[in-house]
Amino acid sequence: MAALDISKMWRDPGAPADSFYLVRPECKDVPKSKFRIKNGKTLSARKWHAAFSPEGYLDIGKTLGRIHRGGIHPSIRGEVWEFLLGCFDPKSTYAEREDMRQQRRTQYAILKEECRTMFPVIGSGRFITAPVITEDGDPILDPLVLQEAKEAKEAKEAASGGQGNGASDNYEMVKEHDKRVIEWKLSLHQIGLDVARTDRSLVFYEKQENLSKLWDILSVYAWFDKDVNYCQGMSDLCSPMIILLDDEADAFWCFERLMRRLRGNFRYTDSSVGVESQLNNLASVTQIIDPKLHQHLDKLGGGDYLFAVRMLMVLFRREFSFCDSLYLWEMMWALEYDPDLFLTYEDPELIAEKAEESKAKGKSRQCGKFERENMKNAGKAAEAPLPISVFLVASVLKDKSDKLLTEARGLDDVVKILNDVNGNLDAKKACTGAMKLHKKYLKKAANTNR
Repeated sequence: MAALDISKMWRDPGAPADSFYLVRPECKDVPKSKFRIKNGKTLSARKWHAAFSPEGYLDIGKTLGRIHRGGIHPSIRGEVWEFLLGCFDPKSTYAEREDMRQQRRTQYAILKEECRTMFPVIGSGRFITAPVITEDGDPILDPLVLQEAKEAKEAKEAASGGQGNGASDNYEMVKEHDKRVIEWKLSLHQIGLDVARTDRSLVFYEKQENLSKLWDILSVYAWFDKDVNYCQGMSDLCSPMIILLDDEADAFWCFERLMRRLRGNFRYTDSSVGVESQLNNLASVTQIIDPKLHQHLDKLGGGDYLFAVRMLMVLFRREFSFCDSLYLWEMMWALEYDPDLFLTYEDPELIAEKAEESKAKGKSRQCGKFERENMKNAGKAAEAPLPISVFLVASVLKDKSDKLLTEARGLDDVVKILNDVNGNLDAKKACTGAMKLHKKYLKKAANTNR
């Protein structure tokens, strides 16, 4: 009997993780997660904490393989993500990280207060969905927005003992001349519209305070990143951060680190779209690994690969269930992980100096599998390594290659076939496919460059 129980244990498919991200009961068409919490595969709290020394140094190399194989237990997901995204250096101590955390929280509070003085609904527990300003800087006197601003100001004054400074009394009545402030205020209602429809199937967003927290973070980020401001899709990227990290400032800086990777996709100029370079990379990869499919897509008028914009912009948030998209992200980041990531963001000038030192100290053991492949190929490649997200999209196209070749007679058919994968993709299978295509691509590209 005991042997039978052990046998069952080994065949156990694992516990579903959906209970950590509850769905509203009226939302019946939400896809179920394929991610399962598995003993011995998923990174547990015990294994995670065991990777730290008594002082707090993290041997992150011990965790990357497990994250790639089985994801992260939801109870520790937020704190692990902070390392995967480069918020903290694994070579730092507990005390150093706590100091940095407090400094960042203070910095966020200053940024948020700066935004609040320009628009008092920030930080009020409310958010807006109506425009507040014209492109010429003239105020739009929407009654609902005026009421929100008035209530926000009164609440702020009540909290400070009635010592209002009057800064927000007539803010909405004054024409704005600062172009940067105008651009920022123009984005606030669009952020609100997007917040109102982001992950609304989740119980978490039944609470007004969580919706306003998402709006606050995105509004502050729009002011913080003057080159990008806000673009649609960012709410999909930010939403998991506030669900996983209780402190608003911690969630903001985690989102900011994610945007370091992706902000190029959101940069628009008069002559180009930010994500265009990624689409060109996708075209190059597909042309090498599946030339027949590339030729067919090009013939249909899809050689620019614009049908794949959404996948790259929001990292498959729409193609996977909420839980599975988190699983996919952490697998991607674990595979791509570079132990110098934190330093790249905090002190890029030191990176060149440390490059040789890192090689000598066996840096590769602390790198993700995808990053190790790129390091091996560094001397052979003519161009900079491509992100794993490009190979993930390529793997989806490869998986649907037969269907696309036989059934797609126009771009509408391509979009329809790719939309059919929504909620039906397997994150682990997609990552495995991406890794195989990456290896194949490197090999073929190396042969081409000879």
